Amino acid sequence: MMLVSFGSFAQEAPKEEKATEHYNENKFRQMYQEFSTPNEYRSASGAPGPAYYQQRADYKMDIRLDDANHHLYGYETITYLNQSPDVLEYLWVQLDQNMRAKHSKSPLIETSRINPYATAEGFAGEFLKEPFDGGFNIKKVLDSKGNPLKYTINQTMMRVEMPEALEPGKDFEFDIEWDYNINDHVDGRGRSGYEQTPDGNRSYVIAQFYPRMAVYNDVEGWQNSQFWGRDEFSLPFGSFEVNITVPSDHWLDGTGKLTNRKDVYTKEEMNRYERAMKSYDKPVIIRTQAEAEKLAQGSAETTTTTKTWKLEADFVRDFGWTSSRRYIADAMAVKVGKSDVMAVSIYPPEGNPLWEQWSTYAVAQTLKSYSRMTFDYPYHKAISVHAKNQGMEYPMICWNYGRPEPDGSYSDRVKYGMISVIIHEVGHNYFPMIVNSDERQWTWMDEGLNTFVQYVAEQDFGESYPAALKGDTNLDAYPSRRGPAAAIVPYMGGDQRYIAPIMSKGLNTYQFGSNAYAKPATGLNILRETIMGRDLFDYAFRTYSERWMFKHPTPEDFFRTMEDASAVDLDWFWRGWFYSTQYTDMAIGDVERYYVSNEINKEMKELAEARNIPLDRLQGLVYMVKEGSEDYKPEMKGKDPKEDAVALKEYLMDNFTPEERAMMKNPKYFYQITVEKPGGLVMPIILEYTYADGTTEMVTHPAEIWRLNDKQVTLSKGTSKEIVKVVIDPNLETADIDVTNNTWPKEATVDKFEEMKN
Repeated sequence: MMLVSFGSFAQEAPKEEKATEHYNENKFRQMYQEFSTPNEYRSASGAPGPAYYQQRADYKMDIRLDDANHHLYGYETITYLNQSPDVLEYLWVQLDQNMRAKHSKSPLIETSRINPYATAEGFAGEFLKEPFDGGFNIKKVLDSKGNPLKYTINQTMMRVEMPEALEPGKDFEFDIEWDYNINDHVDGRGRSGYEQTPDGNRSYVIAQFYPRMAVYNDVEGWQNSQFWGRDEFSLPFGSFEVNITVPSDHWLDGTGKLTNRKDVYTKEEMNRYERAMKSYDKPVIIRTQAEAEKLAQGSAETTTTTKTWKLEADFVRDFGWTSSRRYIADAMAVKVGKSDVMAVSIYPPEGNPLWEQWSTYAVAQTLKSYSRMTFDYPYHKAISVHAKNQGMEYPMICWNYGRPEPDGSYSDRVKYGMISVIIHEVGHNYFPMIVNSDERQWTWMDEGLNTFVQYVAEQDFGESYPAALKGDTNLDAYPSRRGPAAAIVPYMGGDQRYIAPIMSKGLNTYQFGSNAYAKPATGLNILRETIMGRDLFDYAFRTYSERWMFKHPTPEDFFRTMEDASAVDLDWFWRGWFYSTQYTDMAIGDVERYYVSNEINKEMKELAEARNIPLDRLQGLVYMVKEGSEDYKPEMKGKDPKEDAVALKEYLMDNFTPEERAMMKNPKYFYQITVEKPGGLVMPIILEYTYADGTTEMVTHPAEIWRLNDKQVTLSKGTSKEIVKVVIDPNLETADIDVTNNTWPKEATVDKFEEMKN
């Protein structure tokens, strides 16, 4: 018996391609060209190097809210510690509110066109209203002795000149006095500002409200990119002592520990808070809706007394706070590692009943899921604040949307939208508030990584709180919008001419929601579920998180750590998914069936003749014939497969030892499967075989199977059962944009338009 030459199975490069083209398409070359060179600051393993450093900025602030005039006043002292090896000639300070200055250039970088169907309000806002002036009014910049310092403001950045250069290991203290008009964040979708309510009151969510130090590091030097409004912030860690004076009937909370709680809480509120600290299964309402509604009868004009709330935080990169006389508050304790963390929700009456039912549970689940995937949450609280149309994050506090109808009713869409945004924004405590990546450069490093863990937390939420799934849709699992591979297909299959890679500067990212959030999150989910497996992925992801908590990582630090901690070479994946706009598309090209034969085929005879090999020397080969080939005989298909088994058994008896024969399978059917790759992305080939007896088998070929031929590969399979169906990626794990070519025998496709018409 002889075997037809398996040379046809070899994975050869397409002959029509030139060598240079084949090289350029090599998806498996190492990323030495794309990655920065490791150095003493950042090691080749992805860990901080022996000379890694980062700067520190400590703040002391006195803030006053003028509720009647929606104006904010501040005086701050900044102590900046130079821990770099460099001598600094000047300091850069961020003035993010200047994006809202009357003559800001931010609107001028956006294209616009005349809307022929504009509403009166929209037309007035576009052409008739005077621009809102919300930029900083910098009154003073002084050194520690009260002497004026020279400074220069360039849009949203301020350069402060020091009397002398700042040497390594030295610090510099200076003061800034400032104020600004607070914007209506509902009008213009600001990240910070107030919401005007029908009863004449306002709810404030305040952030980016103070001049903040820019980052100086080994990668960028000064990160002094302008803030145009979309790509977010890059900030050093430090401590905060902040005193905030607001009307006495306001409820306030923010970043850090409230150090004078007994001075600003009523006695009953203190009792409720202490009960909440011991409640692990249900939130305790600290300020009730009835109390909030009663206080809402007051106003900025009628409340003339004030309270000062004192907050302190250490090793945070930023500070945010919220204040209103209309707030309800509840809280519960969450066990994270060996510590208790307070999960807190703050919301106006408009948020109920939805917020009282689900907000704090969402905060609690986020802390549990993210801590499992990264590191134990290191702060003492996490706050979710309800603000209309908002979704924004700061250390220990975030604002979130999701509002019922005025009658209190809400749809599943609103409910899941609220829970998801709370998980996402609370999750930002981990990325980038603790794992402090550069959002100005790489938005995906916080939004994408966070969206991935959000997906994990959402699925956990559905398991922990099944009652949440039993709404109008009565779901079996949480309806996550981003994360599953199939959800990214419409984007990946779109017109790639107008799409940039994930590895784009935040401001320049095309298709922002897909490229900064969904695509990186989906890529990580594919890595976890399909390429690496959960154990390897989770260990590597946690290693990255622990290595870079309270530090400033770069994309290379993430990519290198994921490989370093898993022993999985992923350069092909980073290059394709993060550095290109290619998509996944694999197809079953052909499935051929072979039969064992005792006859030498034409191809082998010609080969023997050309090489002067006597035919009797070919008798030791196992020979197979492809169904439908020149050597195929119709009776082969109809004969009993047992005959092949007997023939093989005789061959094995002649050529192998009893020990070797005992280890061998005894296949009856032989197939060659051709898999084509019209798409550019490399992915594992996941094949599901269905047999004539109804059983199935799943086989995953690693992505490296494409290493020698990026267009087409062939696979051979011997089995004791007849194969009746082959499907690529049956569970939609690889974001394949065209599944109509994934099945053999090819299945008839249904025209959805015709189906709808009929």
